[in-house]
Amino acid sequence: MECTIHWLSGAGMSFVAETGSGHLLTMDGAPDGGGRNLAPRPMETLLAGAGACTAYDVVLILKRGRHDVTGCELKVQADRAEADPKVFTRINLHFIVRGHRLAEAAVLRAIALSHEKYCSATIMLGETAEITTSCEIVEV
Repeated sequence: MECTIHWLSGAGMSFVAETGSGHLLTMDGAPDGGGRNLAPRPMETLLAGAGACTAYDVVLILKRGRHDVTGCELKVQADRAEADPKVFTRINLHFIVRGHRLAEAAVLRAIALSHEKYCSATIMLGETAEITTSCEIVEV
């Protein structure tokens, strides 16, 4: 896996990442650090990527188990250390999973499998942050 980051020098502290799969992702710094608030902060992007990684796992595990999952929303809340390097210290992942006759046990198992075995992003972040999970199941 690879990624090339380009600083957009004429735009303060904006950066464009070009991923190995050929996609572009724009990030910007906070105004107090020279950014112009034109795009998400790099740490927001890291948190969003970790959230998408675990949500992907949960949906895939449920689909492979032939559960009738029709939607998945993940609300991620995180705290960071006050001193540099300001790592994440606490992350809560709240899953809202929609589907038809989804068994709570199946959803909880999918979340646990992602959290404990498959999601490399949240497992890495778990080295500095306490990660908690919760969920709601919405019948559709």
